[in-house]
Amino acid sequence: MSIPISDQTLQSFIDESLAAEHAAQIEQRLRSDPALVARLAQLLGERDAGVHTLGEIWRRHRLTCPTREQLGSYLLGGLMTEQREYIEFHLQRVSCRYCHANLADLQSSSTESPSTVVIRRQRYFQSSIGSLPKNKKK
Repeated sequence: MSIPISDQTLQSFIDESLAAEHAAQIEQRLRSDPALVARLAQLLGERDAGVHTLGEIWRRHRLTCPTREQLGSYLLGGLMTEQREYIEFHLQRVSCRYCHANLADLQSSSTESPSTVVIRRQRYFQSSIGSLPKNKKK
Protein backbone atom coordinates (compact mmCIF):
# COMPACT_ATOMS: atom_id res chain seq x y z
CA MET A 1 0.00 0.00 0.00
CA SER A 2 1.38 3.38 -0.98
CA ILE A 3 1.41 6.51 1.16
CA PRO A 4 -1.25 9.08 0.16
CA ILE A 5 -0.02 12.24 -1.55
CA SER A 6 -1.61 15.48 -0.34
CA ASP A 7 -2.88 18.25 -2.60
CA GLN A 8 -0.22 20.53 -1.10
CA THR A 9 2.49 18.07 -2.16
CA LEU A 10 1.01 17.93 -5.66
CA GLN A 11 0.98 21.75 -5.77
CA SER A 12 4.64 21.73 -4.80
CA PHE A 13 5.26 19.16 -7.53
CA ILE A 14 3.59 21.47 -10.06
CA ASP A 15 5.71 24.37 -8.83
CA GLU A 16 8.84 22.20 -9.04
CA SER A 17 9.65 23.08 -5.46
CA LEU A 18 10.14 19.55 -4.12
CA ALA A 19 13.50 17.92 -3.62
CA ALA A 20 14.51 16.05 -6.78
CA GLU A 21 14.16 12.62 -5.15
CA HIS A 22 10.65 13.36 -3.87
CA ALA A 23 9.58 14.78 -7.25
CA ALA A 24 10.88 11.64 -8.96
CA GLN A 25 8.84 9.45 -6.59
CA ILE A 26 5.67 11.40 -7.36
CA GLU A 27 6.36 11.25 -11.09
CA GLN A 28 6.75 7.48 -10.82
CA ARG A 29 3.42 7.23 -8.96
CA LEU A 30 1.73 9.38 -11.59
CA ARG A 31 2.74 6.87 -14.28
CA SER A 32 0.82 4.06 -12.58
CA ASP A 33 -2.02 5.79 -10.70
CA PRO A 34 -4.87 7.18 -12.85
CA ALA A 35 -6.64 8.62 -9.80
CA LEU A 36 -3.55 10.62 -8.88
CA VAL A 37 -3.31 11.89 -12.47
CA ALA A 38 -6.96 12.99 -12.24
CA ARG A 39 -6.26 14.88 -8.98
CA LEU A 40 -3.25 16.56 -10.56
CA ALA A 41 -5.36 17.58 -13.56
CA GLN A 42 -8.04 18.96 -11.21
CA LEU A 43 -5.44 21.02 -9.32
CA LEU A 44 -4.05 22.37 -12.59
CA GLY A 45 -7.58 23.23 -13.71
CA GLU A 46 -8.29 25.09 -10.47
CA ARG A 47 -5.03 26.96 -10.80
CA ASP A 48 -5.84 27.95 -14.37
CA ALA A 49 -9.33 29.02 -13.28
CA GLY A 50 -7.87 31.37 -10.70
CA VAL A 51 -8.71 29.40 -7.56
CA HIS A 52 -5.96 30.34 -5.12
CA THR A 53 -5.13 29.74 -1.51
CA LEU A 54 -2.89 31.99 0.51
CA GLY A 55 -0.29 29.21 0.76
CA GLU A 56 -0.33 28.70 -2.99
CA ILE A 57 0.22 32.40 -3.63
CA TRP A 58 3.20 32.37 -1.24
CA ARG A 59 4.68 29.31 -2.99
CA ARG A 60 4.03 30.49 -6.53
CA HIS A 61 5.56 33.91 -5.98
CA ARG A 62 8.35 32.43 -3.86
CA LEU A 63 7.74 34.95 -1.08
CA THR A 64 9.87 32.95 1.36
CA CYS A 65 12.84 32.73 -1.02
CA PRO A 66 15.77 35.07 -0.51
CA THR A 67 16.51 37.39 -3.42
CA ARG A 68 19.40 36.76 -5.75
CA GLU A 69 21.17 39.73 -4.17
CA GLN A 70 20.73 38.22 -0.70
CA LEU A 71 22.12 34.90 -1.96
CA GLY A 72 25.11 36.78 -3.40
CA SER A 73 25.68 38.50 -0.07
CA TYR A 74 25.39 35.10 1.62
CA LEU A 75 28.16 33.75 -0.62
CA LEU A 76 30.35 36.74 0.18
CA GLY A 77 29.68 36.39 3.91
CA GLY A 78 28.14 39.83 4.15
CA LEU A 79 24.87 39.09 5.95
CA MET A 80 23.84 39.60 9.53
CA THR A 81 23.52 36.42 11.59
CA GLU A 82 19.70 36.24 11.37
CA GLN A 83 19.68 36.60 7.58
CA ARG A 84 22.47 34.05 7.15
CA GLU A 85 20.70 31.56 9.42
CA TYR A 86 17.42 32.00 7.51
CA ILE A 87 19.12 31.37 4.17
CA GLU A 88 20.88 28.29 5.57
CA PHE A 89 17.53 27.02 6.91
CA HIS A 90 15.87 27.70 3.55
CA LEU A 91 18.59 25.89 1.63
CA GLN A 92 19.13 22.97 4.01
CA ARG A 93 15.73 22.26 5.59
CA VAL A 94 13.31 23.53 2.96
CA SER A 95 15.74 22.38 0.25
CA CYS A 96 14.35 24.93 -2.22
CA ARG A 97 15.47 23.82 -5.68
CA TYR A 98 14.96 27.32 -7.07
CA CYS A 99 17.34 28.85 -4.53
CA HIS A 100 19.84 26.03 -4.89
CA ALA A 101 19.91 26.71 -8.66
CA ASN A 102 20.36 30.44 -8.08
CA LEU A 103 23.16 29.79 -5.60
CA ALA A 104 24.92 27.38 -7.98
CA ASP A 105 24.66 29.94 -10.78
CA LEU A 106 26.13 32.65 -8.55
CA GLN A 107 28.94 30.34 -7.48
CA SER A 108 29.80 29.42 -11.07
CA SER A 109 29.73 33.06 -12.20
CA SER A 110 32.07 34.05 -9.39
CA THR A 111 34.67 31.56 -10.64
CA GLU A 112 34.56 32.64 -14.31
CA SER A 113 37.64 34.18 -15.78
CA PRO A 114 37.41 37.86 -16.81
CA SER A 115 37.92 36.90 -20.48
CA THR A 116 34.89 34.56 -20.35
CA VAL A 117 32.75 37.38 -18.94
CA VAL A 118 33.89 39.77 -21.71
CA ILE A 119 33.14 37.20 -24.43
CA ARG A 120 29.65 36.52 -22.99
CA ARG A 121 28.86 40.25 -22.83
CA GLN A 122 29.98 40.68 -26.43
CA ARG A 123 27.69 37.82 -27.50
CA TYR A 124 24.74 39.39 -25.66
CA PHE A 125 25.43 42.73 -27.32
CA GLN A 126 25.81 41.19 -30.78
CA SER A 127 22.63 39.14 -30.39
CA SER A 128 20.63 42.28 -29.60
CA ILE A 129 21.87 44.41 -32.51
CA GLY A 130 18.86 45.51 -34.51
CA SER A 131 16.42 44.49 -31.80
CA LEU A 132 16.26 47.86 -30.08
CA PRO A 133 14.40 50.75 -31.69
CA LYS A 134 16.53 53.47 -33.17
CA ASN A 135 16.22 56.94 -31.67
CA LYS A 136 14.19 59.15 -33.92
CA LYS A 137 15.06 62.79 -33.99
CA LYS A 138 12.14 65.15 -33.62
